Amino acid sequence: MHPDLTLLTAADLHQAYGLGQTDPVAVTRAHLARIAQRDPKLHAFVHVCSELALQQAGASAQRWAKGQPLGPLDGVVMALKDNIDVVGMPCTAGTAAYAQRWPQQDAPVYIKLRDAGMVLLGKLNMHEAALGATTDNPVYGRCINPRREGYTPGGSSGGSAAAVADHLCTLAMGTDTMGSVRIPAAYCGVLGLIPTRQRLNMQGIVPLSPTLDVAGPLARTGRDLAEAAACLLGLSQAPESSADIWQGLRVGILSPAEVPDMAPAVMQAWQNTQARLQTRGAQVRTMPWPVWVPAASRLHALLMSEWEGAEYWMDALGPELTGLSPGLQKMLNYGAKLSPEKRATSRSAILDMRAQTGELFADVDVLLLPTTPHTSFAHTEAAPASQADWACLANILGAPALSFPCPTDGLPVSCQWLAAPGQDEKLLSLACAMDSFWL
Repeated sequence: MHPDLTLLTAADLHQAYGLGQTDPVAVTRAHLARIAQRDPKLHAFVHVCSELALQQAGASAQRWAKGQPLGPLDGVVMALKDNIDVVGMPCTAGTAAYAQRWPQQDAPVYIKLRDAGMVLLGKLNMHEAALGATTDNPVYGRCINPRREGYTPGGSSGGSAAAVADHLCTLAMGTDTMGSVRIPAAYCGVLGLIPTRQRLNMQGIVPLSPTLDVAGPLARTGRDLAEAAACLLGLSQAPESSADIWQGLRVGILSPAEVPDMAPAVMQAWQNTQARLQTRGAQVRTMPWPVWVPAASRLHALLMSEWEGAEYWMDALGPELTGLSPGLQKMLNYGAKLSPEKRATSRSAILDMRAQTGELFADVDVLLLPTTPHTSFAHTEAAPASQADWACLANILGAPALSFPCPTDGLPVSCQWLAAPGQDEKLLSLACAMDSFWL
């Protein structure tokens, strides 16, 4: 066992607890100490609940001492994006307007993880109201990518990815409307997963776009990610993965109509992944799907996020949107003023693509796409408009997706698997297999 307890995976912790090499209280204290040391510069956390964490860790330690752990996640430390309700602490959704919003009920996604024995360390920074992909938060601080000082961790779940990448927690939860779990995972070099939209209870999560929103975990290994996702989906255990999982796997490659600013490192990673798949026995084929034009589809999803977000926030705060930043107010006001015709056009485009999902996956098991067309960038640079071009496809389809890091010499690069809606178990098996994919 590694002496630095913050470096252990959930699987490592499960084994160490079983052997009596450490206990959840010691692991929790180690993470709290690392947060105190590292987070003043990273701004990944907005709230640390030390007392609750140590209480939960103590209860877990007692279960382990009796030989009665609740499962593979018992005693594993986690943190939640700050749009997920937890009783006893504010849930701000990254806004000043909700600085004193104290939920009366726990979100179901938190209840599932808590009831599996996980230890909550606190709440994580995010892009204001989840409408953006840099986590340069005007209220709770500019979150920094641990992979390079001054760079964005992505968003809107930037604090979730930064915390996992910097070993401030073992697992984290984020939410994803147009890629907001997977874009930060890509920028920070960790794994991120969203399940089929309809398989997860989104109550107790501050919404942005109910049509597109889904929550999902981030982790440093595929096995850890699969265990967390299995818990969230109510599976009795995470699916197993065999050595021959790649043999005969039918992998579809979509050829985008336009690739505006694809970084060479991303293109290389995508090509390397395809080549590795073929050496492992997978069948990789290019699939024409003219209904998908990445930039246009992303714009439809963005417009929907703006007008559905406006409906929520104006109902909550009134038309003045008091407590939101001027930039966010401008976006929501734009969404509120969209004509019925423009709304209908975007909704129709999204629903048409969703209706063709079965046709898309008729002859393939999974799709392989880059997660983002480029790597992380400095907070001082303008965010590229194309960040979510490929990530938002899963949200549009309501499909499960898994972002995974690829070998590279520079900033992290990432590709993603998409499976047909309802095929989450297939992705969880692939998540486990990714731990040895590049070996």
